[in-house]
Amino acid sequence: MKRVPTGIEGLDKMLRGGFPAGRCILVCGGPGSGKTIFSMQFLHYGSVECKEPGLYVSLDEDAKHLREEMTGFGWNIENLEKNGVFATVDVSPIRKIPGTVKLGNISIGKRDFSLLSLIEIIEKNAKKINARRAVIDPIAGLTFQYPDATERRMATLDLLEALSKLEITTLITTELKSLALQREILTEEFLAQGVIVLHTWRSQLEAHGGIQIEKMRGIAHDTQIRPYRITEKGIEVYSEEEPLFEVDRMLRVSNTQT
Repeated sequence: MKRVPTGIEGLDKMLRGGFPAGRCILVCGGPGSGKTIFSMQFLHYGSVECKEPGLYVSLDEDAKHLREEMTGFGWNIENLEKNGVFATVDVSPIRKIPGTVKLGNISIGKRDFSLLSLIEIIEKNAKKINARRAVIDPIAGLTFQYPDATERRMATLDLLEALSKLEITTLITTELKSLALQREILTEEFLAQGVIVLHTWRSQLEAHGGIQIEKMRGIAHDTQIRPYRITEKGIEVYSEEEPLFEVDRMLRVSNTQT
């Protein structure tokens, strides 16, 4: 199976070479865990080192602010965009549309329109730069419109099916509702072809991070939780260090202290 290197050396070792090509991978983490940095590192590495154009679709953060933040890691996104190997698209306005929308003589609900608009935007911009990698960050802005579990599942399936047809390796980020190992499993985790979890917790005054490949269909991979840090170069994963077997215990202690 063809592999797509992430550009995060330690994670690529855990994946035995990288993500399976053309799959949709869910990246879960709490606030400040580095989901956006992780995603942009994946796209930047692909555009610069692998000659694989990347598409970043934001449902939350302003694209201008995002470009500015990424310069802190030495990633000149604006320059890549000018060279036609990167595209940044802000689709947050679809959240502000009316409750119903007219398409010709047909009125459809905001939820369906938002999903259709998102898929159309992704397809259009992906074809424009011949994208081989894509990121949707975060998916929560869309799925929160579907409080009903069945509707949410169907909307997620529709999105994943549309992305699979494009044959692009795609990362989809989402927020964790609670701390790391004590969290509720999300619907998206069952449906995605791979899941990466960025666990974060505090031990006294020190912050810690552990990365876990929760699942990755079709390939052998390291299932242990390994340490990671956000550095000036982006995400660094320490795959050779001992697994974090004590994470669950530390989380319980952390919750008791808070």
